[in-house]
Formats: sequence, C-alpha cells, structure tokens
Amino acid sequence: MKLKLDLHDIYNRGHDIDRALRGIIDEAVAKKATLVEIIPGKGSGALKKKVLRFLDQKDVKQLYHRVEKDSKNFGRLFVHFRHK
Repeated sequence: MKLKLDLHDIYNRGHDIDRALRGIIDEAVAKKATLVEIIPGKGSGALKKKVLRFLDQKDVKQLYHRVEKDSKNFGRLFVHFRHK
C-alpha cells in the first residue's frame, strides 16, 4: 500500500504542515503501508528541508525504515516502512 501527501496547498502554514506530516506517518503505521510519497515541491527547497527535519525527529524516525530522495524529481521524497 502506498500513501501520498502533497504539501503544495499548505506550503506556508507551519502548524498545518506538521499536522499533515504527523497524520500521514500515523496513517502509514496504522494501515501498515510500505511507502509514503511526500511532495514538498521544488521551490526554494525550504519546505523539503522542513519535511526532512520533521522526519529526523527521534520519535518519528523510529516509525519508518528509510527516506529516499527521488533522483528524477527534486520535489519528491519517499518514506519506506518495514512492518513486523
């Protein structure tokens, strides 16, 4: 199962971004999704950095297996999950 989160609509609302990221990570864990695609967009790269900082938090990092930056599309990240 793959989930997708597009952040284009809320790119300038910090609390909404954190809430959306937390929601998609929690949903992936609950539904045992193997992949979450996060689209911060290309822009200046600030939103992508914010997403990566969120994913690097200790309590979040323990929930997923690895993060992959899309080599063909700078504005997209993949978060891979491994469920027991």
